[in-house]
Order: sequence, then structure tokens, then C-alpha cells
Amino acid sequence: MVTPLNLTVTFLGFLDTFLLIPVIALFASSLGASVSSIGLIVGLYSITNTPANVVFGRLVDRFGSRRPLVVALLGDSISMFLYSLCRLPIHLGFLRAFHGITGGLVGPATMSLAAKQAPLAQKGRAMGYYGMAIGIATLVGFGLSGALVSASGYNLVFYIGALLLLVGVILAWLMPRERVSVSISPGAPFQRTLRKVYELVRRRGLSASYSTIFAFYFTFGGVVTLLPLHVKGLGMTAFHIGLSLASFSLTFILLQVTSGSFSDRIGRKVPASVGLCLCAITMVLLSVSHTFTVLLAVMVLYGAAFALIFPSTSALLADHSSAEEYGTATGIFHALLTSGVAIGAPVIGWVAGQTTIGFGLIISGIAAILALIVVQIRS
Repeated sequence: MVTPLNLTVTFLGFLDTFLLIPVIALFASSLGASVSSIGLIVGLYSITNTPANVVFGRLVDRFGSRRPLVVALLGDSISMFLYSLCRLPIHLGFLRAFHGITGGLVGPATMSLAAKQAPLAQKGRAMGYYGMAIGIATLVGFGLSGALVSASGYNLVFYIGALLLLVGVILAWLMPRERVSVSISPGAPFQRTLRKVYELVRRRGLSASYSTIFAFYFTFGGVVTLLPLHVKGLGMTAFHIGLSLASFSLTFILLQVTSGSFSDRIGRKVPASVGLCLCAITMVLLSVSHTFTVLLAVMVLYGAAFALIFPSTSALLADHSSAEEYGTATGIFHALLTSGVAIGAPVIGWVAGQTTIGFGLIISGIAAILALIVVQIRS
């Protein structure tokens, strides 16, 4: 089963991202960035993080998880500290790009290690624990960052994030060394990596996993873009937005392990399919939610959809790839996760701008329906 040490490092490794999400746009504005520049600055992390996940996943296959993870967490810690030294928007832009690159090692390293640590019959349960660690990082990061900024300003967020990541570096260094059974030649051409990525993306089972995680995060990009506008239009405040997102996160955290165990017993197809159906349904329900009580209920349902999707799709990676491929396979997974939000947010935002917020939310659910078709054919 996934060790507590790996789960703790996973939590710390993702915490910096979720500490920054609620405040990075405001911090960029405080440095004098224009509205258009803020969008670019925020997006630069995803732009560099997406290919970094794939490339660095290959390094995990070659060197194991421990050494790349130490480098990644150290790079993230340095990045968090350097935010406090930014004085101009261009400084912040370059730093966001660098932070995205170093962060591209965390997902493949921690997720492939979790897959290796779990027995074959408990891959879903293991991924449930892994997802729970990320979910807790989301909840803590979102809640803590706002409180820290309100209390002492942006720098306190950066300093605490840097310090916690240094703790992660120490814990990652204490992890046992892995025995890498297959060596990848140091001189392997870039084309070899591309061929491996192409092979994995087309592989039955993996294609279903990749389609599902991209589709969910595409809808999530729409939700984080339009939910604040939808809630504001109903006369509610930032408090209601935060509580709605918290209900989503809590549901996801509480149901992760149960959902993963469920997928171990009956297979990955059913929970993934039910989760995608719920995802599409909640987008419709969200568009017609006009009271806070209904909104909370819909966000709980959305959290349940993600709780069904994440462990089953993550376990598909272990089911359909070898231990020597976990790094690359999980790197592609995290790249699609990141790009799903990066693409979904502007696309659904544009659709809503041309039509209505409600229609934009409904359209975002189409991605879940398309992924559902892939799951039926390819899982």
C-alpha cells in the first residue's frame, strides 16, 4: 500500500500550487500587470508544466522517483521564495514559467511511486489514497492562502510555502532508493520519447484514462471560471463561492478511498462511466441552480463524480502499463490534467461570453460525454 511518507510528500509537493491559485492574479495586479498580462502570467505555469510532466516522467523511468522528486521539491521551494523578490510583472512571468518546469517532476514521481508500492489487486485503493492527499492539499491551500494574505500580505504565503517544500525535500531524501530494472540510454534521442508517448496514448485502457482525466479537468476549468460569475449573478458573495468549492473538495476527499476499493472489486469501467455521467449532469444542474442550498448540493454531486473518476482512471495506468513505464504514463496523465484546465477555462469562458454563463456550463459537460464514449470503447 502507498506509504505515509509518500502521501505526505505528495501533499507537500502539490500544496504550493494550491496556495498560489487564489492569490497569484491579485499579486500580479499589485505589481502593475494589466488584465491581459495577468492572464498570461497565470497561464505560463500550465504552459511550461504540461510538456515538463511528459519529459520528466521519462526521467522517473530512468532514475526512479527519489532523486527527481528531491530536485523538483527543491526547485519549487526556491520558486516560492523568489516570488517574494518579484518587483515587476516580467519577473513574475519568468518565475511562473520556471515554477511550472520544476513542478512538472512532482506528479510523475509521486504517482508512479504510489503505483509501484500498491499490490496488483489494490491499485484503485492506492490511487484513492493518492488522490486524497492531493485533495487535502487543495483544501488546505485554498483556505490557508487567503487567510495568510489577509493577515500579513503575500510574502507570508511565499515564505510558508517555501519552508513546507523544504520539509518535503528532506522527507523525499529519506525515501528508500528504487531499483530501476530497465535503463534508458543517456543518449536516447528525443524521437524515442515521442514514440513512447505516442504508443502509450494509443494503448487500450490508457487512452480511456487520458480522455477521462482531460475531460473532467476541462469541465473544472469551466467551473472555476464561471462559478464565481454565476454565484455573483445570484447576489451571493465570495464566502458562498469558497464554501461551494470547499464542499466539492471535502466530498472528493471523503469518497476517494471507498471509490478506489470499489473499482478494485468491479473494475475501472463502471465507476469511471458513472463519474462522467454525473459530471455532465452536474454541469446542467449547476447552470439552473438559483439558491445556495441547491448550489451546495450540486457541488457535492460534482465532488462525488470526481471521487469516482480519479482512482479508477489512475488505476488504469497501472493496469495497462509496466512498472518501467509508470513515469512516462503518469507524466502524460498529469500533463493532460494541467492542459485540461488550461484549455477549458479560456474556451468555456469565451463560449459564455458569446452566449450566457448557464450555456457555457452546459457546453463544458460535452467533454465528459465524449470521454464516456471513449471509455465504453477503449477500457
